[in-house]
Amino acid sequence: MAKPDKLLVIDEGTTSTRAIVFDRAFAQVSLAQQDVSLAYPEDGWVQQDGEEIWERTLAVCREAVEAAGGVSEIAGIGITNQRETTLVWHRATGKPIAPAIVWQDRRTARVCEKLKSDGHEPAVQKETGLLLDPYFSATKIGWILGSVDGARARAEAGELAFGTVESFLIWKLTGGRVHATDVTNASRTLLYRLGLGEDGGWSDAMSELFNVPASLLPEVRPNAADFGMSDESLLGAALPILSAAGDQQSALVGQGCLAPGMAKITYGTGAFLVANTGAERPDSQHRLLGTVGYELPGGGAMALEGSIFNAGTVVKWLRDDLGIVASAEDTESIASGLKGNGGVYIVPAFTGLGAPHWNADARGTISGITRATTAAHLVRAGLESAAYQTRDLLDAFAADGAEIRELRVDGGMVANDWLMQFLADICDRPVLRPDYREMTALGAAALAAMQLGWLDAKDWTERKVQGVRFTPRMAAKERVALLKGWQDAMRKTLA
Repeated sequence: MAKPDKLLVIDEGTTSTRAIVFDRAFAQVSLAQQDVSLAYPEDGWVQQDGEEIWERTLAVCREAVEAAGGVSEIAGIGITNQRETTLVWHRATGKPIAPAIVWQDRRTARVCEKLKSDGHEPAVQKETGLLLDPYFSATKIGWILGSVDGARARAEAGELAFGTVESFLIWKLTGGRVHATDVTNASRTLLYRLGLGEDGGWSDAMSELFNVPASLLPEVRPNAADFGMSDESLLGAALPILSAAGDQQSALVGQGCLAPGMAKITYGTGAFLVANTGAERPDSQHRLLGTVGYELPGGGAMALEGSIFNAGTVVKWLRDDLGIVASAEDTESIASGLKGNGGVYIVPAFTGLGAPHWNADARGTISGITRATTAAHLVRAGLESAAYQTRDLLDAFAADGAEIRELRVDGGMVANDWLMQFLADICDRPVLRPDYREMTALGAAALAAMQLGWLDAKDWTERKVQGVRFTPRMAAKERVALLKGWQDAMRKTLA
């Protein structure tokens, strides 16, 4: 009987959960997807139902496996996930004690401001590589433990478990036998001492600062590692869980950025620029984030990251809330049909601003409106905002000594040719878009294959990738004028 030669990847994102089966040559064999609900109970709050995440993830896994020829074809599972989103559940039942608090959620902004005003941020950044912001998991854990009756006492008694989404899925897949996370997701919690191998680990100082009991925390493992066996009853056979990685680091691997100086940016709900900085721990002076890029049995890399909170959400807002486009695909023809932006700028601070501003209280603005402004100008301004925010990040990276000479892009927004050309023009750098764009899933598959011994990091870095290259063609004078308009709009927003 032939050995199984396919990999099942779970790609659990903010707005949907997907299962993709890859063959040994990393061609996509099958894909299944279901939306996952988001709830906004108060201004700045964003949450999800953990049980819904699990049920829909299991459903898409079953569908994708069946479409790929059945579980006998599958050699193992890789997982990639929305990061920072926080769950706390009962160890006895596996049931979450509260809704999952999504990475975009700002409910702990006041807690972070208090910690900043008390002078804790320099020590936090030195220990974790991160800044004090509601984005990360630690203050979300504190909110859950303080808001659910009896939760803190149960946590201190060892009855509860914390995890980001991959940890929750591993728990569910293994029937509660494995409580583990991977190093990339751990490095996004504000509770992890930033470093590779023995240099990293859960930080007692941070657990004390954020009042998070150590008994809540999962075991930290490399990205390519043994995460246990799935329960046979779920998919029809017990399968090894071979890899786990936060979505942005998984995309870094998927794009083959396994050498220092290489970088990728993913345009999804938000947009995330991640640059491989090698084994050296990054130390940002411009409010970028130090994080673990990836860790393999043979070594790993650190990374510098800039996070844009709202990118694809702008298109979703234009379509679903304002109703001025029928589909995301329509934005390309609408934007390209205008000679310019008409002086209109949208700063999409729907849930505050991420790097390099880190302003949790900022809210979105539209500036430059005149009687000549049309719905098409709003569409174009919404698309342009992704490019301007990217340029802000690139400038901050360069100031930190991480000059990025080309952008490798992926995510849903990169299908828009007009936007990719505008991105190259505003950033004054070539943009490389691969033909296959599911880089987060591909990275998880590559990591799983490395755990199986099917390939090594050198093979992956050197593989040929088919795609399209967009080169800058905008006149410098036009670029400068557009960037000045953006900077003026940003100043108004921050004011």
